[in-house]
Amino acid sequence: MSKLLTLTLNGRERVDAVADNVLLLDYLREVVGLTGTKTCCDGGECGACTVLADDEPVLACLCLANACAGRRIETVEALGESGRLAPIQQGFHEKLGAQCGFCTPGLIMAAEGLLRRNPRPNEDEIRAALSSNICRCTGYVKIIEAVQWAAGLGAAEKPS
Repeated sequence: MSKLLTLTLNGRERVDAVADNVLLLDYLREVVGLTGTKTCCDGGECGACTVLADDEPVLACLCLANACAGRRIETVEALGESGRLAPIQQGFHEKLGAQCGFCTPGLIMAAEGLLRRNPRPNEDEIRAALSSNICRCTGYVKIIEAVQWAAGLGAAEKPS
């Protein structure tokens, strides 16, 4: 059975007929065409599908799309303005926080959620916020440095 799903996606209201069993991940990728949210483990183990729901990180592979009715959902495609990278994206670029890039959108969205809640997190807070995201290519040092940079802890390195 389908229901009309009304939500705000990346700043725009959407209304779509969505079957009750459709995951948020599949809705974003297959119905809307936003492929930045990655399909990986399909079991909530890797974090590649992390999006923000009302500014809080959510694993889209574990969430039914219709459970997001009335909520504000943001994907990695929502970050940045006028072709400019958002601070967290810039941090991943400047500090080489991305390797193969597959996990990067989920890490960026988890980090963005953290920075919205806590603009100046310490390393332990960053590690805790990213603990549900797996990166197979790095030792996480560059990822943590990227979040610190975005948080302004590397403010001297930021371009003016």
